Amino acid sequence: MHRICALAVPLALVLTLSAGGSSLARTDAGDTGTVTAAGPLPTQIVPGTANRASVHMSTTYDAALNLNFGTRAITVDTILAATNRSGGPVDRLELNTIAARLGGLRLVNVSVDGRAASATVHDQTLVLRLGGMLPDGATVKARVIYRATLQGGLSGSSWMFTRANGIAGLYRWLPWVSRDVPFDRPNHGDPFVTAVSPRVTVRITTERPLVLATTGDRIAASGLTQTFEARNVRDFTVAGAPDFKTGSRMVGGTTVRVWYRPGFPATTALDQAARAIERMGALAGAYPYPTFKVVQSPGGYGMESPGLIWIPTGIAASSVPYIVHHETAHQWFYGLVGGNQPSEPFTDEAAADFLARNVLGIRRSSRCATGRLDLSIYQYTSTCYYEVVYIQGGNFLNEIRGAMGPTAFWRGMRAWVAAQRFAIAPTKSLLDTLDAHTPLNLVPRYEPRFPRLY
Repeated sequence: MHRICALAVPLALVLTLSAGGSSLARTDAGDTGTVTAAGPLPTQIVPGTANRASVHMSTTYDAALNLNFGTRAITVDTILAATNRSGGPVDRLELNTIAARLGGLRLVNVSVDGRAASATVHDQTLVLRLGGMLPDGATVKARVIYRATLQGGLSGSSWMFTRANGIAGLYRWLPWVSRDVPFDRPNHGDPFVTAVSPRVTVRITTERPLVLATTGDRIAASGLTQTFEARNVRDFTVAGAPDFKTGSRMVGGTTVRVWYRPGFPATTALDQAARAIERMGALAGAYPYPTFKVVQSPGGYGMESPGLIWIPTGIAASSVPYIVHHETAHQWFYGLVGGNQPSEPFTDEAAADFLARNVLGIRRSSRCATGRLDLSIYQYTSTCYYEVVYIQGGNFLNEIRGAMGPTAFWRGMRAWVAAQRFAIAPTKSLLDTLDAHTPLNLVPRYEPRFPRLY
């Protein structure tokens, strides 16, 4: 992400809802959240409590999104199948959705293996109690239905969940297995941590014809309903407008496509995205998806999603190359190789900004004093978060590249990307991999900037 501002919002909302008569049967495309009774399902949940959740779940998502472009109202009906890969039992799922902070989320129904369940809305997290323990290796099926309303402006963080400037933009709307972390932060860091899903299917029904750009590729359409599917992604972003136009270009085996409204610098954005995909793939490893999407967003700031980036309405032409390259670099660092974005922003933002500036051939010194690179987003000030994590972090990696030599450095980066493909990788794994790819001892360079790790 590039330059996000924090949002001042009320204190955490706590809501407990008990769902009655629930099942995993879905109603028609026009469903407003009503549940069809079909009886409980076989369950692998066993009695007991574990007092833990985990992000280490292999989860598929099957969601229906009803979007009223005119009123900004949405209904989300999600069925998820989560297999526990955490090494121990869990007794709850922690599901991230910023609809809880930005959309006035109202729970309609919650069920676990077809049985009534309860969920607590805490900050940006739905805490879904399983009613027992899910052993390691076992699978649970859960259903969550909620209603929310998109924002109508761009202030604070509203731009991530809004309909403005003729475009609806929904970021982090799909309840996703995560960790219960605070949304509020003193800077523009990303307060999200999510594991890769092997498959996400989303059926979107709108009250009028919309051209939709999503993380997934469209696999079906009927009337006002369009169905999209994505594989090996960490979230699923949606943008739509009645008058979106598109253009595309092939880069190797990848289709690079742009969605835009009149007045948007579409040709420049497409040119820069094609350049970024080609050059970054040569340095960091092959781009992992068949398509790459550059989408005009309602406004605000640039934002990344696996296979897709948002470039805001009203962007200055001079800013397009850098923002497109920075957001594209996130396809590798956070998309292909995930991290704990709140706790360790270095492997997300520093790595992405380094790659973007390396390809563009632009670099500058930091406007803030030298700072630690191993802090969480909650510990950096608004003034110096970008200057320390992005600029100093990127410059630090560039210094390591200079010490190692580019051949050894990029060999190490590609090895790390390959080893951590679709995983959640700690910062230390990157630094140790680079150290292992050179006869130099890099640890003395690491120690003053990463005292928590070395």
